[in-house]
Amino acid sequence: MPLSLRPVVFTLVAAVLSATTVAFAILAFNRPATILLGTSAATNSPLEAGILASGDATVSKKPDLAIVYAGVNAKASTASAAQQQLASQAAKLIAKIKGLGVLEKDINTSNYSIGPNYSPSGGTDGYQASEQLVFKWRNVDTIGRTLDILVQDGGATNLGVSFGLSDVKAAQAQARTAAIADAKAKAQAMASAAGVTLGPVVRVSELSFTGYPSPMYAAKDLAGGATVTQVPAGSLDVQVTVEVDFAIAG
Repeated sequence: MPLSLRPVVFTLVAAVLSATTVAFAILAFNRPATILLGTSAATNSPLEAGILASGDATVSKKPDLAIVYAGVNAKASTASAAQQQLASQAAKLIAKIKGLGVLEKDINTSNYSIGPNYSPSGGTDGYQASEQLVFKWRNVDTIGRTLDILVQDGGATNLGVSFGLSDVKAAQAQARTAAIADAKAKAQAMASAAGVTLGPVVRVSELSFTGYPSPMYAAKDLAGGATVTQVPAGSLDVQVTVEVDFAIAG
């Protein structure tokens, strides 16, 4: 090839590669509802015509599980005395939790610590120890009364609670089915607008799964009184987003 022609050829090749890159960038970043008709850069063969659509759905469920965090604290002049005092308080709290019907396998220690307690002047003012337990409570309708018992009879000095589902996969499956139906409805609308017939599903991908937030309830609001603590459980949202590739019927 004459040397004078090489720059022209290289320029044309670069232009072709740039155009191909742009085409695939459009395919990659416009996924929610897209009709594909084009050529593969790797094989120079026609891409299979299809419609890509995303769908999402949210399923709301009443929580049937409460995760309760219950802790005790102790303070003494020495680390050993603080530890012994904490052990006594923790034993009382654990006994009360088990007395409420919680199985031992559902009780765990989430945190245990012993360390110096510093005064405002920066010096050491004895030692403090703390132990945090976490257990599953399977009757959310009685969670308020349960928290009261842990504070008033179990000696808990800090509490927290979050709500969840014992079988989140069932709710996720329900949301996934609805999300796929949503994607199919979008794809059908696209096919009708384009004047083509929607074909079978080629591929399904789950893009995201969003669980529910974990509302917390602070122990400082549980002090004394004859009124039972109110902790409304409300409902929890499980959201699923999918992407479905449909063929175009011939």
